[in-house]
Amino acid sequence: MPVLITPFGTLPDGRPVSQCVLTNPAGMEVRLLNYGGIITHLFAPDRHGELADVVLGFDELAPYFTDSPYFGAIIGRFGNRIAKGSFSLGGETFQLDQNDGENHIHGGVEGFDKKLWEMEALDNGDDAGVRLTLISPDGDQGYPGELRVQVDYRLTPDNRLVTEYQATTTRATPVNLTQHSYFNLAAQGNVLEHILELNASQFTPVNEGLIPEGDLTNVQGTPFDFTKPQRLGAGIGEAHPQLQRVNGGYDHNFVIDRDKPNAGEEVFAARAHEPHSGRVLEVWTTEPCFQLYTSNFLDGTVVGKKQRQVRHGAFCIEPQHFPDSPNQSRFPSTILQPGERYYSRMSFRFSAQ
Repeated sequence: MPVLITPFGTLPDGRPVSQCVLTNPAGMEVRLLNYGGIITHLFAPDRHGELADVVLGFDELAPYFTDSPYFGAIIGRFGNRIAKGSFSLGGETFQLDQNDGENHIHGGVEGFDKKLWEMEALDNGDDAGVRLTLISPDGDQGYPGELRVQVDYRLTPDNRLVTEYQATTTRATPVNLTQHSYFNLAAQGNVLEHILELNASQFTPVNEGLIPEGDLTNVQGTPFDFTKPQRLGAGIGEAHPQLQRVNGGYDHNFVIDRDKPNAGEEVFAARAHEPHSGRVLEVWTTEPCFQLYTSNFLDGTVVGKKQRQVRHGAFCIEPQHFPDSPNQSRFPSTILQPGERYYSRMSFRFSAQ
């Protein structure tokens, strides 16, 4: 399918930003920037074939500099939090940006969501695709090693948006890349009536700084149990200390149930169904976990696409490795070594019923 790339404003230093438009024969459309790899718009059909934009974001570039809580962006080098912004590796301690209280989040003050990537259209036959590449220099935001990153977005004829991540490094460094789109399948209001199903029987409770406490907790008998489909808002108002700790909602890492260790194959992670429109989103990934976030800190002060972005007005499913894994040896390692290749894949699969 043809790929359209057009200008989308300039950065404060004058560098031009481009927007890429991916479409498929079913009418689905995805717009994304080479700034931050940001998905600005995603038009998906309802049960009647009517399209609506189901992601939060902005129609202009400037708000992404100041008002965006990572709307639609590629996250790196390390998605989620690292305690006290530091970790030790090879006998050396590395101090990162402390941009979330005393902790480090989503790669730092100028993480990959704030980088200008190189962009080129992909020749993928029936798919509409674009490739983004970035060189993150040694010491970027405090991380060791020069990291070379490639991210491919592909929109398929059957309404899948596939994202593939690859990276190599010159020094051992933590890598944990993800995508941070905020979804509302009704394209308005809040998401509390969405029906959510998660392929996860365990989650990682967090301390007051939202760092995993280390233990895995079974979701059974808690508001975190979505192993069977239920309203996203069914338990969100309960007086559960973990919900209260993240401002009344979900901002937690869930561990995907797998029949066997990760063999590089995508597995089902989550399914959201919006009953009124019939829109369905499934998230599949090669990653071991995902973060569920329910926009607990949006308060209506941010206006995007002529709508106020309200509390619980969207949800995020962010495939990832365990948060703070550079400091918690009980979690699988996220350290990429020279000579190795980081690879991860995820897909957002849209349908209607």
